[in-house]
Amino acid sequence: MTSSEKSALAPGAIAASAKRVGTCYAGDPRSGRARVAVVGAKFNGGITERLLDGVLEAVGSHGIEPGSVALGWVPGAFELPLAALRFASSGEVDVVVVLGAVIRGDTPHFDFVAGQCAAGCQRVALSTGVPIIFGVLTTDDVEQAVARSGPGAQNRGYQAGLSALEMCDLLDKLPAHPARVV
Repeated sequence: MTSSEKSALAPGAIAASAKRVGTCYAGDPRSGRARVAVVGAKFNGGITERLLDGVLEAVGSHGIEPGSVALGWVPGAFELPLAALRFASSGEVDVVVVLGAVIRGDTPHFDFVAGQCAAGCQRVALSTGVPIIFGVLTTDDVEQAVARSGPGAQNRGYQAGLSALEMCDLLDKLPAHPARVV
């Protein structure tokens, strides 16, 4: 059992919490409505390709034609936020999924790249109001990256694809507010 399995939301918990509050919102990845963009890092690109397979499987199984997904490739994880910003600012997509793998090495490079990539993606989401789904693996070694990008529902790209659809549906349901820069 993984730590996420130990701390997972129990089945029925959202419905139960809805009975305890005035209004409860939850996204549903099965809505099948989203204009999806993916930005992939070419560095450790074999892992990125496996994550992309997962995203396309997830959105395809939920009514989004994989052929309608926009895809951009950048040199590495550090460049993901800028390309995500371009997609998010275009008005042509509802969600951006960023994919890559930052694998720890013998230098502090890992800490700088992984942290700045995550922070940049968060800034893009907050400044545009477009969800940026972080599908970047941060692992200690290649074997962990391979394990997290294998086929099926345990593929972190697959999970990122589901999160993308869920966030689009949730934002459609939430009360609207005027756009603002954070």
